[in-house]
Amino acid sequence: MPPDRPAAPGTERPLLPTLRRFLPDLWPSDSPGMKLRVAGALALVVASKLVQVYGAPFALQGAVDGMAVPTTPVTLIVLLVVGYAAARFGTTLFDNLRNTVFEKVGQEATRRLAARVFRHLHRLSLRFHLERRTGAVTKVVERGTKSIDTMLYFLLFNIAPTILELVLVLGIFQVKFGWPLVVATLAMVALYIWFTRVVTDWRSSLRERMNDLDTGAVAHAVDSLLNFETVKYFGAEEREAKRYDGAMRSYAEAAVKSENSLAWLNIGQALITNLMLAAGMAWVAWGWSQGRFTAGNVVLVSTLLSQLFRPLDLLGMVYRTIRQGVIDMGAMFDLIDTAPEVVDAPDAPALAVRDAHVRFEGVAFGYDAGMPILKGIDLDVPAGTTCAVVGPSGAGKSTLARLLYRFYDVDQGRITIDGQDIARVRQDTLRAAIGIVPQDTVLFNDTIGYNIAYGREGASEAEVAAAARGAAIAGFIERQPEGYRTRVGERGLKLSGGEKQRVAIARTLLKDPPLLILDEATSALDSRTEGEIMETLAAIERGRTTIVIAHRLSTIVHADQIVVLEAGRVVERGAHAELLARDGLYASMWARQAAESEEAEEAPVAVA
Repeated sequence: MPPDRPAAPGTERPLLPTLRRFLPDLWPSDSPGMKLRVAGALALVVASKLVQVYGAPFALQGAVDGMAVPTTPVTLIVLLVVGYAAARFGTTLFDNLRNTVFEKVGQEATRRLAARVFRHLHRLSLRFHLERRTGAVTKVVERGTKSIDTMLYFLLFNIAPTILELVLVLGIFQVKFGWPLVVATLAMVALYIWFTRVVTDWRSSLRERMNDLDTGAVAHAVDSLLNFETVKYFGAEEREAKRYDGAMRSYAEAAVKSENSLAWLNIGQALITNLMLAAGMAWVAWGWSQGRFTAGNVVLVSTLLSQLFRPLDLLGMVYRTIRQGVIDMGAMFDLIDTAPEVVDAPDAPALAVRDAHVRFEGVAFGYDAGMPILKGIDLDVPAGTTCAVVGPSGAGKSTLARLLYRFYDVDQGRITIDGQDIARVRQDTLRAAIGIVPQDTVLFNDTIGYNIAYGREGASEAEVAAAARGAAIAGFIERQPEGYRTRVGERGLKLSGGEKQRVAIARTLLKDPPLLILDEATSALDSRTEGEIMETLAAIERGRTTIVIAHRLSTIVHADQIVVLEAGRVVERGAHAELLARDGLYASMWARQAAESEEAEEAPVAVA
């Protein structure tokens, strides 16, 4: 998978291939209106440059030359001065009309790219998201999507117009002043571009390190805030603050070096352009002394070079921005190029669920090569029955749920639903047939109603309320001042563990799946809340094929079959009474938990 940061210093991102990747967003084949806007904006660029090069300078030259001749009518001079002002206004008018016409193109291109990246991130495997920092990924996407609008603007409205203006100015210099001024101008431009590139490439390593440290600081901040409760538990506020301050100090030092290098770049650029301005005007002034040129010619050269220098003065910033844009977009394209670990076959059919009969046939799987978690698992869960999976921590219980959801593909064997290999059907239809109440319910920072309705897109308010009643949480919701519009906070932190579990149950009820997974859904709850939740879960299990992953054995005594895992293998299976009679691993686990429960009941209660 791609790295969390841009290419390392010294590693060049290919400029043209990166630019070619976003050009289709600039010229979308399915949007003639956007193409028309791009064409119109380019036409306004040409009009602006023609007026700027041929209008304002020649009008000003004519006014100066006219004033040097006493017989020149004042009206003509006034008209030339007015024409000069009108040409300057026309340039500004065309530039702003161009921006207005093109703005929608840039925003639309940014929207398309951002949406494509977001969709791709959701298609990536669970492994990718577990191994990446969310803050770092979002920063990469933010930089990449923002860079496209900036790069479009500079490429189309700075570099291209500057090249056009240079060609027009060189044509005027060749016709009116001869080749020496043309050659000098070209030499100045070449020297300017060479100097800008050399210094900017030197600055790139400083900029990349600064971005690296910025990404790290943001990732630290997001990680710390997401683990707010853990920080509080261990009184580590000052520790986290020092850690963040250290990251920001490193970023600040890198930023100072980067900004100081910018000063040297600006000084060198200004020296080159002003030397050319002095040389060009001196050349024309020398020609004027010999009677070859007029005073107006000096003004013409000064105006044309000054106008040419304005975009050239920005060329350094434009080059730096494009180089940085290439780095930022390259990092984002690395995300896009990250292949999903789990993909559908091109002709994969939809899953057709009739009875929801689930089978694990010789399933072997490991998250890392050489470290198997499951070793030849065979499970048969007939339609409409409840199968409980128990065992010590690390036995592979929750891995079964992840494989059934096809977050990962199995290494060996297969998993079937009604005889259909889930690796050969479409993932969206597979997941549509499964509902889950997880061990740790994480809610969106939105309303209770939104979180319940997330179970099925387009659900009505009446259906949401019915699901809440089925999960025995409707009374709690209706007692809130804002009812179903009550916000649950970041990750649902405003709700208790039992309330969050009931929201998760309601969400699953609304989805109404034929296959249900209960992944240690009550392990984090107290005994009273667990009992209430278990009654609700027992109700929604009826008529569904259910797989219960449990740690507390008291919650699965009703299961049609209980499968005991140890070290990735099935060591026992049967009903509760059968397993107790065998006096094996299950019986020892039951006895140990029963003893722990008795000790807890007999323990004296502290009185405050």
